[in-house]
Amino acid sequence: MACTTVLVGKKANIAGSTIIARNCDAEVCNVPVKFVVVPAKSEKQTFHSYVTGLDIPLPENALRYQMAPFVDYKIHGQFGECGINSENVAMSATESLYGNPQVLGLDPLVSNGIGEDALLSIVLPFIHSARDGVQYLGKLIEKYGTGESNGIAFSDHDEVWYFETGAGHQWVAQRIPEDSYAICPNIMVIQDIDFDDHDNFMYASTIRDFVKKNHLNPSTDGKWSFRDIFGTKAEADSYYNTPRTWYGQKLFNPSIEQDPLSQEMPFIRKPEKKIGVEDVEFFLSSHYNGTEYDPMGSFASGNDKKQKMFRSIALDRNQSSCILQIRNDVPKKIAGIQWVNFGFYAYSPYVPFYTNIDDTPLNYQTASHMVAPESSAYWLYKSLQVLVEPRYHQFIYQVENFRDECQSYAVSRISATDEKAGELSGKEQTKYLTAANAETAAYITNETKKLISDLTRQ
Repeated sequence: MACTTVLVGKKANIAGSTIIARNCDAEVCNVPVKFVVVPAKSEKQTFHSYVTGLDIPLPENALRYQMAPFVDYKIHGQFGECGINSENVAMSATESLYGNPQVLGLDPLVSNGIGEDALLSIVLPFIHSARDGVQYLGKLIEKYGTGESNGIAFSDHDEVWYFETGAGHQWVAQRIPEDSYAICPNIMVIQDIDFDDHDNFMYASTIRDFVKKNHLNPSTDGKWSFRDIFGTKAEADSYYNTPRTWYGQKLFNPSIEQDPLSQEMPFIRKPEKKIGVEDVEFFLSSHYNGTEYDPMGSFASGNDKKQKMFRSIALDRNQSSCILQIRNDVPKKIAGIQWVNFGFYAYSPYVPFYTNIDDTPLNYQTASHMVAPESSAYWLYKSLQVLVEPRYHQFIYQVENFRDECQSYAVSRISATDEKAGELSGKEQTKYLTAANAETAAYITNETKKLISDLTRQ
């Protein structure tokens, strides 16, 4: 699988929110996804992984949270993807990474260890801050080992953290500065680690001894770069992964010139202007728009090799994209918003869902093997993808107008819902937010059906 993550500190965001966001892609075009609420539970449970076979006992008193899992969990694994729990802690959990052969030979991946399919379900219900999430997951990785290298994001109303596993039991995490952002494109991105700076770095208890004992640090100046020690720098990375970092940094730092093939682009940057939710949406829906590498855009001729050089961010294998926003200018109970986009993100709208809820709209809970756009949001937006892509240049302006109108509606809905929800509390507030989400989703669903009808008749 191939995914793209964006992390934004609260002072880098135009509204003072923390943001973690990620695209979930699959190995094939269609792996049905749904969006559901997992209620709070007081009894002990066990999580069973259908991918690695591991059974993990879970603590009592699990918090309520949302997730966007694969429907066929017994085939693909659950892959809860991302969500915000009732303490306003957000987690995004399935960014696939790849360690280099040397470190994997010395600390192999654990075939029956923790897989990406389990991460959200075994961590998010039990953590009370982003920092707590890093510490909690770190202990689990050291105990059970991981079956694959991963990138995991955590956030709360103050902090954003990025966590990477580089071998069976080795991991590091770094806090994103409040005035900065980061792009993570399926390669290890964390660079120099300061082992004495506990406010900004956390790491496996064994990692320094592991690297020293096995003579793994190539640095000649005493630096300790996780990317250089544990990551890959294959030729394929320069075409499949690093161009996504290049394009994100081109959007947020347009004055900086970089080579899209470079494997030395920095992990963290301060943006030249503050980043909004709409900016994150544009990046996660993009395909090198406005450049000679755009496979679909204004440079498209059908013959230019540059259009096929790089793996696009938006592509057929998109399944779900989520932007997890924790706001700081509203009361805590209405601060969490999960923006959800199903299908091919360049065509589909992001729909905002408040997270202090006890249910999601029925069409977001439904996605079977049968293509059913009338009843399933996932299949509705996959159907839009199938309709638009063969006639991209004919339909794209109409599609972009539709997306803009949906975004304007979403913004107006948040403003109106904030005002009304602020007058409520407790179960009454949760009930209201659940109904408000349903109204928002129903409107955008209906507008999507109108668009599909219009395009089909052309």
